[in-house]
Amino acid sequence: MNAARGIVGPSSERMKLVLTIHNLTLTRAIEDHLVTRLEKLDHYGHRAVDARVTLELDHKRAPERQFNCSIRLAVPGPDLFAEDAETDLYAAIDLVVKKIEQQIRKRQNKRKARKHTEAAVLKRRRQEAVL
Repeated sequence: MNAARGIVGPSSERMKLVLTIHNLTLTRAIEDHLVTRLEKLDHYGHRAVDARVTLELDHKRAPERQFNCSIRLAVPGPDLFAEDAETDLYAAIDLVVKKIEQQIRKRQNKRKARKHTEAAVLKRRRQEAVL
């Protein structure tokens, strides 16, 4: 089952949500939990185009890790991807969103570090020129 839904972020731009379900019944509570977690990603100020989420219940795995959740977030540049398997579906969703948040933070920190390195070099040159 596939479902598409728009998520409105603080910038009023719509992020497309494509939800795929395997061997699982999608309830309103699960969908609301997923949407609220994905809306928190807008806090980081990234420009996500769409989020492709796959939720599945796998009976063949060990009973301690039945629910699998994966998210592919389409952003400018390489897409971000994370997945996790847990006994609780809500915990799996939370952990996957946390992994995506870490990837977003890492990408932002790299971008900031590049900008700050150039500024640091210029500052050092100015200080050396004064001496």
